[in-house]
Amino acid sequence: MRTPRDVLALSPVLPVVVLDRAEDAVPAAEALLAGGIRAIEVTLRTPTALDAIGRIAERVPDIVVGAGTITRPEHARQAAQAGAAFLVTPGVTDAVLDAASATGLPLLPGAATVSEAMRLAERGLDTLKFFPAEASGGAAALAAIGGPLPDLLFCPTGGITAENAPRYLALPNVGCVGGTWLTPRDTLAARDYARIEALAKEASALER
Repeated sequence: MRTPRDVLALSPVLPVVVLDRAEDAVPAAEALLAGGIRAIEVTLRTPTALDAIGRIAERVPDIVVGAGTITRPEHARQAAQAGAAFLVTPGVTDAVLDAASATGLPLLPGAATVSEAMRLAERGLDTLKFFPAEASGGAAALAAIGGPLPDLLFCPTGGITAENAPRYLALPNVGCVGGTWLTPRDTLAARDYARIEALAKEASALER
């Protein structure tokens, strides 16, 4: 991946995946790929996340694996060392931005307001994560942000579902949406990879 926009162009939905067991990483990624999804964000919310990223990067090379929930500078470095191809933050600090930029990986920094988006644009970042999307006003808010900031492209995440995803994808300033609904935690716990593949097929068919 050369740029964040390359990541957003891969699929209409970027699965946000929380893995409690590293051994679920490869079969879950394979199921998503079989369903037409070409990128995955593994969140650094569990102790197994970095191991999971490494397994996917090594054994499922046809899906682009990124690391999410980058909230500390060391997260960026650890994710890059594990094999992540891109980084995603829920919000930003100067220290996190500097560390993420130092990795050379495409970055989707989180913003929830016009001011936050403008500050990121000042630093040359024009592809952002809108988070938490639904709690921050939803598709209507993101459409309004597009008025004064038409050059920015977003991946809204947070409260996105199969039902409301089309409202976001219809916006000109949305490249893709991020969501957890493709890999529900109970489905992962049950190792029901067939369901994950089915959900991925539905998601990859969404229009944008």
